[in-house]
Amino acid sequence: MTEIVAVDIGGTHARFAIATIEHGKVVAVEPETVLKVSEHASLETAWETFGTTLGRPLPTAAGIAVACPTDGAILKLANNPWIIRPALLPHRLGLAELSLCNDFAAVGHAVAQLGEENFTHLCGPDIPLPRDGVVSILGPGTGLGVSLLAQSGGSYQIVPTEGGHTDYAPLDRIEDMILNRLRSRFRRVSVERMVAGPALVDIYAVLAGIEGRDEIADDKTLWQLALTGQDSLAVAALDRFCLALGAVAGDVALTQGAKAVVIAGGLGLRLKDYLPQSGFCDRFRAKGRFEALMTSQPVKLLTYSQPGLYGAAAAFAVEHADL
Repeated sequence: MTEIVAVDIGGTHARFAIATIEHGKVVAVEPETVLKVSEHASLETAWETFGTTLGRPLPTAAGIAVACPTDGAILKLANNPWIIRPALLPHRLGLAELSLCNDFAAVGHAVAQLGEENFTHLCGPDIPLPRDGVVSILGPGTGLGVSLLAQSGGSYQIVPTEGGHTDYAPLDRIEDMILNRLRSRFRRVSVERMVAGPALVDIYAVLAGIEGRDEIADDKTLWQLALTGQDSLAVAALDRFCLALGAVAGDVALTQGAKAVVIAGGLGLRLKDYLPQSGFCDRFRAKGRFEALMTSQPVKLLTYSQPGLYGAAAAFAVEHADL
């Protein structure tokens, strides 16, 4: 077995943990250390802080997931001032082996390797995820992450996509109104404008306009009001959000030829108890001539608390299966 450092870098936080891998699989992930990006000048200084916190020398291997594409010479993350140069990381972090992947690709690796106990049933048949074929993975958060897990003969491949940037298609009059509001600000309206955390502001604003009520401009406040039931209009906006998420998840599944769908990410986890009671499943299935196909697909929610960290370790394990 081999110890590595698993890292998940987002816009606000960088998460570090020691992980153990063997034969291409994650064996264990130790409790994570969460550091604020705003309190560290770079990945290198955050790495040093983690090493000091751990109180022992760090392993010379690392799997790092970052919230941006990873194919450039310089990586720049949205809402994160760090500049990461992949070619320099082995020297600056003291690494002999390194695996670098997109954060939602890491979530895909987590879906591929985590056990069934880390998923909860949302709709469709209550059966385990298939071990052959395609699983579509969606993660609503600040944006909408979309990836594809392709499995065959006991092996798998993760295909990161930009599915969150496909065109949004409204399905009723109120969604037409929401789309019109979004079009007043954006030349083109993608699905993540409707099914990511900030979208609740625009959904609420349209419903407030119908009832002659004031808008609430802060999405964090709206999510709190909606999930606690303190504001009936915020709850109605959340219902609308879940309808749209179900429709988009169904579209992604059809496009990718999926046999199953997984909803992941922090926002998905916050909706764990809400999604099954919402219109999510009805909208997921409502695909006309393909309704029977959609009804046959298991839809799961990933409940593992830190899939980015686990997935960063899993991506390293797959890339360095000989260790």
